[in-house]
Amino acid sequence: MGPEEHDSIKIVCQNRKARHDYFLSDATEAGIVLTGTEVKSLRAGRANLKESYAKPKNGEIYLCNAHISSYSHAHFGNHEPLRERKLLLHKREIKRLTVKVAERGFALIPIKIYFRNGKAKVQIALAKGKRKYDKRQAIRKRDEARDMAREYQKRG
Repeated sequence: MGPEEHDSIKIVCQNRKARHDYFLSDATEAGIVLTGTEVKSLRAGRANLKESYAKPKNGEIYLCNAHISSYSHAHFGNHEPLRERKLLLHKREIKRLTVKVAERGFALIPIKIYFRNGKAKVQIALAKGKRKYDKRQAIRKRDEARDMAREYQKRG
């Protein structure tokens, strides 16, 4: 039995549009530095990764533009919904990702935020932007696969 069998994962939010807009590769799991009200909002499922990204800064990687809604039951000390949040990664991972992002055309895009064994995690992936042609081609492939599956079902 490996450690994966004991992991309990609860997905908070996913960035579905990322798969449409980017070629994704090299997904990495990172911890997030959060405040108490942010954790409570995440547990309530109040987060959005639309148009969010991660960027290297001062030898660390930060999650930017990820919206975690203010916690409704906090009377004071609530957090800023769009603040930059530090990601927890090993130094060699940070160095590897920073080198890749420095290459032309690569970005770090968060794919999903989830809880693994009670700890908030974010999955980030190296992404290269798709052009309009690539998006149309992906849609065409998906439609053809759907039509083929429909034909197979008709024939029994």
